[in-house]
Amino acid sequence: MFNLEGLIQDNSIRVVTSRQLRQECVDAQRDVYDSHRHRVFALAFYMTGNEIEAEEILTLTFVKAFREAERPHGGQVDSALVSELRQRFSLDASEPSPEIQPGAGTKAGLEDRNVRRTELEEAIQTLPASERLLFLLRDVEGYEPAAISELLQMPEAKVQRGLFSARIRLRRALAGAHNAKVHEFPATPVGTEQKAAAQDAAEQDAA
Repeated sequence: MFNLEGLIQDNSIRVVTSRQLRQECVDAQRDVYDSHRHRVFALAFYMTGNEIEAEEILTLTFVKAFREAERPHGGQVDSALVSELRQRFSLDASEPSPEIQPGAGTKAGLEDRNVRRTELEEAIQTLPASERLLFLLRDVEGYEPAAISELLQMPEAKVQRGLFSARIRLRRALAGAHNAKVHEFPATPVGTEQKAAAQDAAEQDAA
């Protein structure tokens, strides 16, 4: 005769254990999501310039990452993101144009400029997609060139050339935006407003 009570009790324990394991897995996946979602969304947004599309890429990235591994690490999440970006952009970095080859004497860094965030965001959108991603990974997210090389399956020398080209293009875009603003809103000569106010006051006193 079957021990129904024992069978039910055994099944109950298995159900509880299964639920606990499932909850632990859900909690672990939530931790993975919370740890990487801001970076993934930021990269997706800067690449697309569109919040809705960035949200879609964010979702698809984690769906892919969790399909590949139950608890994916950062590298697996990044690989899933790059896979999604490749479906939208050509990420094979092209060679820099001749006028911005390394060694041309033009400083590539942006550290010497006081750049507004909005200006930089607009300038980033002018970059070719491949250079845009290289710049975001290196200069915004702080990835080492070797890590970028591995992630994008690209020779490190090509990563460095793409970065140099991206920085030069950004400097030129920012310089162009700055010059346009200067021509649109010419600066008032120093002291002109004060002189005009003093002259108005003098005329009123004379009247």
